[in-house]
Amino acid sequence: MKPYTMTVSPDFMPDYIAGWYIFNTWLQRQLGENIHLELYNDFATQREAIGRDEIDLIYANPFDAAMLVREKGFIAIAAPLDKPDEVVLSVPVDSPIKTLDDLKSGTRIARTDDPDVNLIGMMMIEAADLNADNTDVQMVDSYVLVAKALFQERADLGFFLQEAYHSLSDFVKNQLRVLLSSEIHVVKHVLLASPNFVAHQETLKACLLDMPNRDKGQGVLDSMGLSGWQEQTQEDTEFMIDLMDTLV
Repeated sequence: MKPYTMTVSPDFMPDYIAGWYIFNTWLQRQLGENIHLELYNDFATQREAIGRDEIDLIYANPFDAAMLVREKGFIAIAAPLDKPDEVVLSVPVDSPIKTLDDLKSGTRIARTDDPDVNLIGMMMIEAADLNADNTDVQMVDSYVLVAKALFQERADLGFFLQEAYHSLSDFVKNQLRVLLSSEIHVVKHVLLASPNFVAHQETLKACLLDMPNRDKGQGVLDSMGLSGWQEQTQEDTEFMIDLMDTLV
């Protein structure tokens, strides 16, 4: 029988690559099912696999959750505890930009291809009358490169996933300054299951919610940078999707 395939949103922290493989092994033992973990280097490649119906389980970013739920029929299973997706706007430490009001037309923005971070980041700078038409956007491959563009003064403003910003080394963060952080709270990554996985959805949910109490579960969570899982209802997910649609 062909194994199920699980994947993870490409914006997860590289430090946790091993943790997701450990989690996949642990999950197979808990469910008694063969699950293959496939990691993609970028969102476009991952979306192509989703379009071909090759994905059964996905730890999805909020932006892609909308497409997965509404177009592909995925069901929300769980979300990480106490881990909302917040966005940090940062500038070089010596930048004359002190508040959003100091941002002007022509601002050079460094960012990755992380869709929900970019959506929220652009929403945040609307208060300074900035948009895609009057800013200069530079796309880079990682948040480390966003930081590098800032301290090398090739960009005036950087968009970061909050977790990614705080995971930067002290040396790097000392060359940057937080201009503003979002406080949305309800936007988060979610674990979704495809219609092909329907027979195992309830078992999977029970397994995740009880993970800290199961054999080696807490250690696996630690390796992923998570403290635990909470139930993510379909209603919760629809509310988040509606909010993301409002931000677009």
